[in-house]
Amino acid sequence: MRVDIKPDLFLWACKRAGRSVDTLAQKPSLHKLPAWIRGVERATFKQLEQFAQATHTPFGYFFLPEPPEESIPIPDLRTVGNQYMGRPSPDLLDTIYTMQRRQAWLREMLIECEAEPLEFVGSARLTDDPEAVGREMRRIIGLEDGWAADVRTWKEAVGELRRAIEKLNIMAIINGIVGNNTHRKLNVEEFRGFALSDEYTPLVFINGADAKSAQMFTLIHELAHIWLGQSALTDAGVATRASQNIESWCDGAAAEFLVPARELKACWHEVRQEQTPFETIARRFKVSPIVAGRRAMDLRLVDRETFFAFYHEYIARERRRGPAGAGGDFYNNQNTRVGEMFATQVIFAAKSGRVSFKEAYDLTGLHGGAFQEYASRLGVDLP
Repeated sequence: MRVDIKPDLFLWACKRAGRSVDTLAQKPSLHKLPAWIRGVERATFKQLEQFAQATHTPFGYFFLPEPPEESIPIPDLRTVGNQYMGRPSPDLLDTIYTMQRRQAWLREMLIECEAEPLEFVGSARLTDDPEAVGREMRRIIGLEDGWAADVRTWKEAVGELRRAIEKLNIMAIINGIVGNNTHRKLNVEEFRGFALSDEYTPLVFINGADAKSAQMFTLIHELAHIWLGQSALTDAGVATRASQNIESWCDGAAAEFLVPARELKACWHEVRQEQTPFETIARRFKVSPIVAGRRAMDLRLVDRETFFAFYHEYIARERRRGPAGAGGDFYNNQNTRVGEMFATQVIFAAKSGRVSFKEAYDLTGLHGGAFQEYASRLGVDLP
């Protein structure tokens, strides 16, 4: 069976995926793509499915009269000034849509169980002192002074912080790929995280492709958005002043949460004697050296010239080093990619028959034996 598809839709799908026609046409199943675009041949239904899969395009889009105008479904705060950030990638859009589906499902479940709204969601205002809110966030999460110094590694610190946040019934997801597809890596240059605010099921998503030390800051930056009750897509950078008031506010709350002014000032006399003081602060508080240096500058412990000289040197060094490799146990990774809180709710819903196993598979991105094994690791035996 062959289908009539407008050539513009093929071209749009290629551009949307960031793939050239020539590159895609090298695939044996898509070698006739140039002919489909010229309109001299028609693709079969199966070939169209394969093209949709290769370009990560929703299949139904090909039957529209013209290419759709896709937009990010939450406020986009990544812009620098008025600069347009460009077309969102399919990887970013699919990630947001997946998180929205999970959030909507869990919200419905909690309301059915007569759960109470979370008081801290939307409890802050932009007119509030961000550092005071950062301290309040830390108090509610239950972290004591110096907690990060007692944790050995950044990875352990991120894990401990994420678990503490989930205890507040906030979905805290960290993933560097789309679902479990290792061929679809998320781009840190496109985004570092986003927040989906909701009074029952707030969610923060952190781009796991970023360095662990940077993830710490992004995690709390997105948490600050939840305190404001505002969803947002962000890049959570601290090297320059945020162009959006809300982003600057969230940066301030996150900085005080992670590197409290009182603690940093108390140890600065000792730290400043170090050859690399910002790295020393970073190890103590489990943040990136850039966050540490920026915090010292904002507290006027160092001047702007000192910080930005360090910043440019550090960035150049990191670029030479290249990205860190991913890996780890598949099922342990699901704790961050899916989240124990959400996964447990879905697993018990499937076990009790409130949802089908097919729906449970779709919600978690785990199928068959993988779903059963992960349930077992969470302490739930399925029939």
